[in-house]
Amino acid sequence: MTELNAETTRRAIVEHTRRLAESAVVAGPGAAVPTAPKWTVADLVAHLGQTQHWVAEIIERRITDPTRLPTEMAVPPADPGEWQAWLSRSAQRVADACSDDALEAPVFNAAGDARSGARFWMSSMLNEAVVHGFDAAVAADRPVDVEADVAAALIGNHFTMLTSPTWEMQRSESAHAIRGTGQTLQWRATDTADGEGAWFVERRPDGAVWQPETREADVTVTGPAGSLLQILTRRLPLAGNETVGVDGDAGLAQHWVDSTAHASD
Repeated sequence: MTELNAETTRRAIVEHTRRLAESAVVAGPGAAVPTAPKWTVADLVAHLGQTQHWVAEIIERRITDPTRLPTEMAVPPADPGEWQAWLSRSAQRVADACSDDALEAPVFNAAGDARSGARFWMSSMLNEAVVHGFDAAVAADRPVDVEADVAAALIGNHFTMLTSPTWEMQRSESAHAIRGTGQTLQWRATDTADGEGAWFVERRPDGAVWQPETREADVTVTGPAGSLLQILTRRLPLAGNETVGVDGDAGLAQHWVDSTAHASD
């Protein structure tokens, strides 16, 4: 499985936030976001910067009790000319908060899985910057750009979230929809190191599970890691997508995509 080390992840958070900010300025505050129809670009900027500051505070204060999570949100600048500097500060703050020392410190983990809290939040913040970077790029009519290793790491994070202990509590309809009777799905990247871009999913009666491996499946979706990530996060359609190949039960893959929305979709 493709995993990014901590320093690479911190740099990627800052870099992808920078790209998002550039796209946001090009698009303008009132521009619609086709991949997130309820939002304008100004909403997108506010969401990312506020989330980064909020998470940074959680880690900085080593908050372990969810009842003590921050309640105040940072105020984004009204002037789009200040967006890039504001987002640069929020991205750097959360990257700095995810220091090597913090990665093993007790911090609240909203997924409830085996990761330390800071490691959970670090992956989540990279996901926010990259996926909403897709949104900003589309709004600005700019190319979507994500490195294969970053996309592959976020695909693993995506499946980890969907099979985490708290997913049913947060998204009960999704958790129930992706249960099954043994149906299997294989997602395989074509542009990662051998064996590091494969995700095998099995839908069991008690919940979905996944492994970073290649196996025969009821449906196999193959393509660049960036395309797979955009499909899984519903930023690109699966049907009719010329960047990926689908072998087997396409309806099964489409059902998975349709049933796995995240909170910020």
